[in-house]
Amino acid sequence: MVEIATVGTFLVAAIASLFMAWAIGAGSSGSTPFAPAVGANAISVMRAGFLVGLLGFAGAVLQGANVSEAVGAELIGGVTLSPMAATIALSIAAVLVAFGVFAGYPIATAFTVTGAVIGVGLAMGGDPAWPKYTEIATLWILTPFVGGGLAYTIARTLRAEPIAEEALIVVLAAFVGALVANLEFAILGPEEAGGASIAQVAGGWLPGPTVAGIAAATVVIAAAWALAIGVDLRQGTERGERHFLLVLGGLVAFSAGGSQVGLAVGPLIPLSGDLGLPLSALLLGGGFGLLLGSWTGAPRMIKAISQDYSSLGPRRSIAALIPSFIIAQTAVLYGIPVSFNEIIVSAIIGSGYAAAGSGGGVSGRKMGYTVLAWIGSLAGSIVVSYVGFRVVFSVLG
Repeated sequence: MVEIATVGTFLVAAIASLFMAWAIGAGSSGSTPFAPAVGANAISVMRAGFLVGLLGFAGAVLQGANVSEAVGAELIGGVTLSPMAATIALSIAAVLVAFGVFAGYPIATAFTVTGAVIGVGLAMGGDPAWPKYTEIATLWILTPFVGGGLAYTIARTLRAEPIAEEALIVVLAAFVGALVANLEFAILGPEEAGGASIAQVAGGWLPGPTVAGIAAATVVIAAAWALAIGVDLRQGTERGERHFLLVLGGLVAFSAGGSQVGLAVGPLIPLSGDLGLPLSALLLGGGFGLLLGSWTGAPRMIKAISQDYSSLGPRRSIAALIPSFIIAQTAVLYGIPVSFNEIIVSAIIGSGYAAAGSGGGVSGRKMGYTVLAWIGSLAGSIVVSYVGFRVVFSVLG
Protein backbone atom coordinates (compact mmCIF):
# COMPACT_ATOMS: atom_id res chain seq x y z
CA MET A 1 0.00 0.00 0.00
CA VAL A 2 1.34 3.42 -0.94
CA GLU A 3 2.18 5.61 2.04
CA ILE A 4 0.43 8.96 2.42
CA ALA A 5 3.81 10.66 2.79
CA THR A 6 4.87 9.30 -0.60
CA VAL A 7 1.72 10.63 -2.22
CA GLY A 8 2.23 13.99 -0.53
CA THR A 9 5.81 14.37 -1.70
CA PHE A 10 4.80 13.36 -5.21
CA LEU A 11 2.10 16.05 -5.25
CA VAL A 12 4.63 18.69 -4.18
CA ALA A 13 7.06 17.54 -6.86
CA ALA A 14 4.22 17.41 -9.41
CA ILE A 15 3.33 21.04 -8.69
CA ALA A 16 6.96 22.01 -9.29
CA SER A 17 6.89 19.94 -12.51
CA LEU A 18 3.74 21.70 -13.71
CA PHE A 19 5.36 25.07 -13.00
CA MET A 20 8.41 23.92 -14.96
CA ALA A 21 6.21 22.80 -17.87
CA TRP A 22 4.43 26.18 -17.84
CA ALA A 23 7.75 28.02 -17.88
CA ILE A 24 8.98 25.90 -20.78
CA GLY A 25 5.75 26.44 -22.71
CA ALA A 26 5.94 30.17 -22.11
CA GLY A 27 9.61 30.23 -23.07
CA SER A 28 11.49 27.92 -25.43
CA SER A 29 8.94 25.40 -26.71
CA GLY A 30 6.15 27.96 -26.87
CA SER A 31 8.02 30.83 -28.47
CA THR A 32 10.73 29.55 -30.77
CA PRO A 33 8.92 27.24 -33.27
CA PHE A 34 6.72 29.90 -34.87
CA ALA A 35 9.04 32.87 -34.27
CA PRO A 36 10.45 32.82 -37.82
CA ALA A 37 6.93 32.54 -39.26
CA VAL A 38 5.83 35.54 -37.20
CA GLY A 39 8.93 37.43 -38.30
CA ALA A 40 7.95 36.74 -41.91
CA ASN A 41 4.39 37.96 -41.24
CA ALA A 42 2.97 34.53 -42.11
CA ILE A 43 0.99 34.32 -38.86
CA SER A 44 0.07 36.63 -36.01
CA VAL A 45 1.69 36.42 -32.59
CA MET A 46 -1.49 35.36 -30.77
CA ARG A 47 -2.47 32.73 -33.33
CA ALA A 48 1.06 31.33 -33.24
CA GLY A 49 0.88 30.98 -29.45
CA PHE A 50 -2.46 29.16 -29.74
CA LEU A 51 -1.28 26.68 -32.38
CA VAL A 52 2.07 25.97 -30.76
CA GLY A 53 0.29 25.02 -27.54
CA LEU A 54 -1.84 22.38 -29.27
CA LEU A 55 1.04 21.01 -31.33
CA GLY A 56 3.40 20.98 -28.35
CA PHE A 57 0.87 18.98 -26.35
CA ALA A 58 0.60 16.42 -29.15
CA GLY A 59 4.39 16.15 -29.41
CA ALA A 60 4.72 15.68 -25.66
CA VAL A 61 2.31 12.76 -25.61
CA LEU A 62 3.52 11.07 -28.80
CA GLN A 63 7.30 11.63 -28.61
CA GLY A 64 8.18 12.65 -25.07
CA ALA A 65 9.33 9.32 -23.63
CA ASN A 66 12.99 9.24 -24.71
CA VAL A 67 14.09 12.59 -23.30
CA SER A 68 11.97 12.11 -20.15
CA GLU A 69 13.72 8.84 -19.33
CA ALA A 70 17.13 10.38 -20.00
CA VAL A 71 16.51 13.33 -17.67
CA GLY A 72 15.02 11.09 -14.98
CA ALA A 73 17.63 8.36 -14.89
CA GLU A 74 20.70 9.02 -17.04
CA LEU A 75 22.15 12.34 -15.85
CA ILE A 76 23.59 11.05 -12.58
CA GLY A 77 24.96 7.69 -11.54
CA GLY A 78 24.87 5.72 -8.31
CA VAL A 79 21.72 7.32 -6.84
CA THR A 80 18.06 7.75 -7.67
CA LEU A 81 16.59 11.21 -7.31
CA SER A 82 14.61 11.53 -4.09
CA PRO A 83 11.28 13.37 -3.94
CA MET A 84 13.00 16.30 -2.21
CA ALA A 85 15.76 16.38 -4.82
CA ALA A 86 13.28 16.30 -7.70
CA THR A 87 11.25 19.11 -6.13
CA ILE A 88 14.31 21.31 -5.53
CA ALA A 89 15.70 20.73 -9.03
CA LEU A 90 12.39 21.47 -10.74
CA SER A 91 11.64 24.51 -8.60
CA ILE A 92 15.03 26.15 -9.09
CA ALA A 93 15.06 25.47 -12.83
CA ALA A 94 11.51 26.76 -13.26
CA VAL A 95 12.28 30.00 -11.42
CA LEU A 96 15.35 30.62 -13.58
CA VAL A 97 13.46 29.95 -16.82
CA ALA A 98 10.51 32.06 -15.73
CA PHE A 99 12.90 34.91 -14.94
CA GLY A 100 14.18 34.71 -18.49
CA VAL A 101 10.64 34.80 -19.86
CA PHE A 102 9.70 37.96 -17.99
CA ALA A 103 13.08 39.62 -18.54
CA GLY A 104 12.74 39.11 -22.30
CA TYR A 105 15.89 36.98 -22.71
CA PRO A 106 15.65 33.30 -23.72
CA ILE A 107 17.24 31.28 -20.93
CA ALA A 108 18.30 27.88 -22.31
CA THR A 109 15.79 25.53 -20.68
CA ALA A 110 17.75 22.35 -21.38
CA PHE A 111 20.90 23.86 -19.87
CA THR A 112 18.99 24.97 -16.78
CA VAL A 113 17.12 21.73 -16.10
CA THR A 114 20.12 19.54 -16.90
CA GLY A 115 22.27 21.60 -14.56
CA ALA A 116 19.66 21.51 -11.79
CA VAL A 117 19.31 17.72 -11.97
CA ILE A 118 23.08 17.26 -12.00
CA GLY A 119 23.46 19.67 -9.07
CA VAL A 120 21.01 17.89 -6.77
CA GLY A 121 22.31 14.50 -7.89
CA LEU A 122 25.87 15.40 -6.95
CA ALA A 123 24.62 16.83 -3.64
CA MET A 124 23.00 13.44 -2.93
CA GLY A 125 26.40 11.76 -3.41
CA GLY A 126 25.85 10.58 -6.96
CA ASP A 127 28.52 10.13 -9.61
CA PRO A 128 28.81 12.19 -12.81
CA ALA A 129 27.47 10.33 -15.86
CA TRP A 130 30.37 11.26 -18.13
CA PRO A 131 29.32 9.20 -21.20
CA LYS A 132 25.91 10.90 -21.22
CA TYR A 133 27.48 14.31 -20.63
CA THR A 134 29.74 13.73 -23.63
CA GLU A 135 26.75 12.86 -25.78
CA ILE A 136 24.83 15.92 -24.61
CA ALA A 137 27.79 18.29 -24.94
CA THR A 138 28.47 17.06 -28.47
CA LEU A 139 24.96 17.97 -29.61
CA TRP A 140 24.97 21.29 -27.75
CA ILE A 141 28.32 22.31 -29.27
CA LEU A 142 27.48 21.14 -32.79
CA THR A 143 24.01 22.73 -32.84
CA PRO A 144 25.13 26.31 -33.62
CA PHE A 145 27.50 25.15 -36.36
CA VAL A 146 25.23 22.54 -37.95
CA GLY A 147 22.00 24.51 -37.55
CA GLY A 148 23.51 27.83 -38.53
CA GLY A 149 25.51 26.31 -41.36
CA LEU A 150 22.53 24.49 -42.88
CA ALA A 151 20.35 27.58 -42.53
CA TYR A 152 23.00 29.71 -44.23
CA THR A 153 23.40 27.19 -47.08
CA ILE A 154 19.65 26.88 -47.68
CA ALA A 155 19.14 30.64 -47.57
CA ARG A 156 22.02 31.27 -49.99
CA THR A 157 20.73 28.58 -52.36
CA LEU A 158 17.26 30.08 -52.32
CA ARG A 159 18.83 33.39 -53.37
CA ALA A 160 20.89 31.81 -56.17
CA GLU A 161 19.66 32.90 -59.59
CA PRO A 162 20.64 29.75 -61.57
CA ILE A 163 18.24 27.65 -59.45
CA ALA A 164 14.52 28.35 -59.70
CA GLU A 165 13.22 29.23 -56.25
CA GLU A 166 10.00 27.27 -56.70
CA ALA A 167 11.87 24.14 -57.79
CA LEU A 168 14.16 24.26 -54.78
CA ILE A 169 11.25 24.68 -52.38
CA VAL A 170 9.58 21.62 -53.91
CA VAL A 171 12.80 19.64 -53.35
CA LEU A 172 12.96 20.88 -49.74
CA ALA A 173 9.32 19.87 -49.25
CA ALA A 174 10.09 16.36 -50.50
CA PHE A 175 13.04 16.15 -48.11
CA VAL A 176 10.91 17.25 -45.16
CA GLY A 177 8.21 14.78 -46.19
CA ALA A 178 10.76 11.96 -46.14
CA LEU A 179 11.81 12.97 -42.63
CA VAL A 180 8.21 13.07 -41.41
CA ALA A 181 7.59 9.62 -42.89
CA ASN A 182 10.34 8.20 -40.68
CA LEU A 183 9.54 9.93 -37.38
CA GLU A 184 8.74 7.50 -34.58
CA PHE A 185 5.40 7.87 -32.80
CA ALA A 186 4.50 6.07 -29.58
CA ILE A 187 1.02 5.08 -30.74
CA LEU A 188 2.25 3.36 -33.92
CA GLY A 189 4.33 0.64 -32.30
CA PRO A 190 5.11 -1.24 -29.08
CA GLU A 191 6.24 0.97 -26.19
CA GLU A 192 9.33 -1.13 -25.50
CA ALA A 193 10.48 -0.50 -29.08
CA GLY A 194 9.93 3.27 -28.79
CA GLY A 195 7.04 3.26 -31.23
CA ALA A 196 7.18 3.10 -35.00
CA SER A 197 7.19 5.44 -37.99
CA ILE A 198 4.54 5.97 -40.63
CA ALA A 199 6.89 4.47 -43.22
CA GLN A 200 7.41 1.37 -41.09
CA VAL A 201 3.68 0.81 -40.67
CA ALA A 202 2.89 1.51 -44.31
CA GLY A 203 5.87 -0.53 -45.51
CA GLY A 204 4.64 -3.53 -43.52
CA TRP A 205 1.53 -3.63 -45.66
CA LEU A 206 3.57 -4.00 -48.85
CA PRO A 207 4.88 -7.33 -50.16
CA GLY A 208 8.60 -8.01 -50.19
CA PRO A 209 11.44 -7.17 -47.76
CA THR A 210 10.68 -4.78 -44.92
CA VAL A 211 13.47 -2.38 -45.91
CA ALA A 212 12.11 -2.13 -49.44
CA GLY A 213 8.61 -1.46 -48.10
CA ILE A 214 9.87 1.32 -45.84
CA ALA A 215 11.83 2.89 -48.71
CA ALA A 216 8.80 2.72 -51.03
CA ALA A 217 6.52 4.28 -48.40
CA THR A 218 9.06 7.05 -47.79
CA VAL A 219 9.26 7.87 -51.49
CA VAL A 220 5.47 7.99 -51.83
CA ILE A 221 5.05 10.27 -48.79
CA ALA A 222 7.88 12.56 -49.90
CA ALA A 223 6.37 12.80 -53.37
CA ALA A 224 2.96 13.66 -51.89
CA TRP A 225 4.50 16.50 -49.87
CA ALA A 226 6.34 17.81 -52.91
CA LEU A 227 3.19 17.66 -55.04
CA ALA A 228 1.09 19.50 -52.45
CA ILE A 229 3.63 22.32 -52.06
CA GLY A 230 4.19 22.47 -55.81
CA VAL A 231 0.47 22.91 -56.50
CA ASP A 232 0.32 25.64 -53.85
CA LEU A 233 3.30 27.44 -55.38
CA ARG A 234 1.53 27.55 -58.73
CA GLN A 235 -1.12 29.71 -57.08
CA GLY A 236 1.59 32.21 -56.20
CA THR A 237 5.19 31.85 -55.02
CA GLU A 238 4.76 34.01 -51.94
CA ARG A 239 1.54 32.22 -51.00
CA GLY A 240 3.21 28.81 -51.31
CA GLU A 241 6.25 29.90 -49.32
CA ARG A 242 4.13 31.18 -46.45
CA HIS A 243 2.07 27.99 -46.32
CA PHE A 244 5.23 25.86 -46.36
CA LEU A 245 6.63 28.07 -43.62
CA LEU A 246 3.57 27.46 -41.45
CA VAL A 247 3.87 23.71 -41.97
CA LEU A 248 7.50 23.84 -40.89
CA GLY A 249 6.58 25.89 -37.83
CA GLY A 250 4.01 23.26 -36.90
CA LEU A 251 6.54 20.44 -37.25
CA VAL A 252 9.06 22.29 -35.08
CA ALA A 253 6.37 23.02 -32.48
CA PHE A 254 5.46 19.33 -32.39
CA SER A 255 9.14 18.41 -32.03
CA ALA A 256 9.53 20.97 -29.24
CA GLY A 257 6.81 19.26 -27.23
CA GLY A 258 8.46 15.87 -27.71
CA SER A 259 11.79 17.14 -26.48
CA GLN A 260 10.94 19.75 -23.87
CA VAL A 261 8.31 17.85 -21.88
CA GLY A 262 11.06 15.55 -20.62
CA LEU A 263 12.72 18.49 -18.92
CA ALA A 264 9.58 18.96 -16.81
CA VAL A 265 8.51 15.40 -16.04
CA GLY A 266 11.79 13.49 -16.21
CA PRO A 267 12.74 14.05 -12.55
CA LEU A 268 9.33 12.64 -11.51
CA ILE A 269 9.91 9.24 -13.09
CA PRO A 270 11.67 7.59 -10.10
CA LEU A 271 8.91 8.69 -7.71
CA SER A 272 6.06 7.86 -10.10
CA GLY A 273 7.33 4.28 -10.24
CA ASP A 274 6.64 3.92 -6.50
CA LEU A 275 3.06 5.03 -7.12
CA GLY A 276 2.53 2.81 -10.14
CA LEU A 277 1.94 5.74 -12.49
CA PRO A 278 2.77 5.03 -16.15
CA LEU A 279 5.00 7.37 -18.09
CA SER A 280 2.07 8.22 -20.36
CA ALA A 281 0.29 9.85 -17.41
CA LEU A 282 3.30 12.05 -16.71
CA LEU A 283 3.50 13.02 -20.38
CA LEU A 284 -0.16 14.02 -20.40
CA GLY A 285 0.37 16.21 -17.35
CA GLY A 286 3.54 17.74 -18.76
CA GLY A 287 1.88 18.35 -22.11
CA PHE A 288 -0.97 20.15 -20.36
CA GLY A 289 1.57 22.40 -18.61
CA LEU A 290 3.24 23.19 -21.94
CA LEU A 291 -0.17 24.04 -23.37
CA LEU A 292 -0.95 26.47 -20.56
CA GLY A 293 2.46 28.11 -20.85
CA SER A 294 2.16 28.55 -24.60
CA TRP A 295 -1.26 30.13 -24.33
CA THR A 296 -0.48 32.47 -21.45
CA GLY A 297 3.20 33.42 -21.72
CA ALA A 298 4.58 32.60 -25.17
CA PRO A 299 3.51 35.74 -27.11
CA ARG A 300 6.07 37.90 -25.29
CA MET A 301 8.97 35.64 -26.23
CA ILE A 302 7.67 35.08 -29.76
CA LYS A 303 7.90 38.82 -30.29
CA ALA A 304 11.38 38.98 -28.76
CA ILE A 305 12.83 36.27 -30.98
CA SER A 306 11.00 37.15 -34.21
CA GLN A 307 11.69 40.89 -34.12
CA ASP A 308 14.79 41.42 -31.98
CA TYR A 309 17.12 38.83 -33.48
CA SER A 310 16.64 39.29 -37.18
CA SER A 311 14.35 40.77 -39.81
CA LEU A 312 13.15 37.58 -41.47
CA GLY A 313 11.40 37.04 -44.77
CA PRO A 314 9.73 33.80 -45.90
CA ARG A 315 12.84 32.35 -47.57
CA ARG A 316 15.15 33.00 -44.62
CA SER A 317 12.50 31.69 -42.24
CA ILE A 318 12.21 28.46 -44.23
CA ALA A 319 15.99 28.18 -44.16
CA ALA A 320 15.94 28.57 -40.36
CA LEU A 321 13.16 26.08 -39.63
CA ILE A 322 14.35 23.10 -41.69
CA PRO A 323 17.62 22.55 -39.75
CA SER A 324 15.75 23.30 -36.52
CA PHE A 325 13.36 20.47 -37.29
CA ILE A 326 16.23 18.10 -38.11
CA ILE A 327 18.18 18.84 -34.93
CA ALA A 328 15.07 18.67 -32.74
CA GLN A 329 14.11 15.24 -34.04
CA THR A 330 17.69 14.02 -33.64
CA ALA A 331 17.51 15.01 -29.98
CA VAL A 332 14.15 13.26 -29.55
CA LEU A 333 15.44 10.09 -31.22
CA TYR A 334 18.53 9.79 -29.03
CA GLY A 335 16.95 11.09 -25.83
CA ILE A 336 19.14 14.18 -25.49
CA PRO A 337 17.79 17.28 -23.71
CA VAL A 338 18.33 20.20 -26.06
CA SER A 339 17.55 23.90 -25.92
CA PHE A 340 15.15 25.13 -28.57
CA ASN A 341 16.38 28.64 -27.97
CA GLU A 342 19.85 27.54 -29.04
CA ILE A 343 18.51 25.67 -32.08
CA ILE A 344 16.28 28.44 -33.41
CA VAL A 345 18.55 31.38 -32.61
CA SER A 346 21.52 29.65 -34.27
CA ALA A 347 19.43 28.95 -37.37
CA ILE A 348 18.15 32.52 -37.45
CA ILE A 349 21.71 33.82 -37.33
CA GLY A 350 22.75 31.51 -40.16
CA SER A 351 19.87 32.56 -42.41
CA GLY A 352 20.40 36.19 -41.39
CA TYR A 353 24.02 36.23 -42.53
CA ALA A 354 22.97 34.85 -45.90
CA ALA A 355 21.17 38.12 -46.57
CA ALA A 356 22.78 40.95 -48.46
CA GLY A 357 24.99 43.06 -46.24
CA SER A 358 26.97 42.10 -43.17
CA GLY A 359 24.95 40.47 -40.42
CA GLY A 360 21.65 40.42 -42.24
CA GLY A 361 19.98 42.41 -39.48
CA VAL A 362 21.17 40.15 -36.66
CA SER A 363 21.74 42.00 -33.39
CA GLY A 364 25.26 41.17 -32.22
CA ARG A 365 24.74 42.80 -28.84
CA LYS A 366 21.57 40.80 -28.25
CA MET A 367 23.33 37.59 -29.21
CA GLY A 368 26.21 38.31 -26.85
CA TYR A 369 23.82 38.60 -23.92
CA THR A 370 22.03 35.44 -25.02
CA VAL A 371 25.22 33.35 -25.13
CA LEU A 372 26.16 34.59 -21.67
CA ALA A 373 22.68 33.64 -20.47
CA TRP A 374 23.13 30.11 -21.87
CA ILE A 375 26.47 29.59 -20.12
CA GLY A 376 25.25 31.18 -16.92
CA SER A 377 22.07 29.11 -16.85
CA LEU A 378 24.03 25.84 -16.90
CA ALA A 379 26.73 26.78 -14.40
CA GLY A 380 24.36 28.72 -12.18
CA SER A 381 21.73 25.99 -11.99
CA ILE A 382 24.35 23.39 -11.00
CA VAL A 383 25.71 25.55 -8.19
CA VAL A 384 22.35 26.83 -6.91
CA SER A 385 20.76 23.37 -6.97
CA TYR A 386 23.72 21.76 -5.22
CA VAL A 387 23.76 24.40 -2.48
CA GLY A 388 19.97 24.46 -2.26
CA PHE A 389 19.73 20.71 -1.70
CA ARG A 390 22.49 20.71 0.92
CA VAL A 391 20.84 23.56 2.82
CA VAL A 392 17.36 22.00 2.75
CA PHE A 393 18.75 18.59 3.66
CA SER A 394 20.66 20.00 6.64
CA VAL A 395 17.52 21.75 7.90
CA LEU A 396 15.02 18.93 7.35
CA GLY A 397 17.42 16.10 7.90
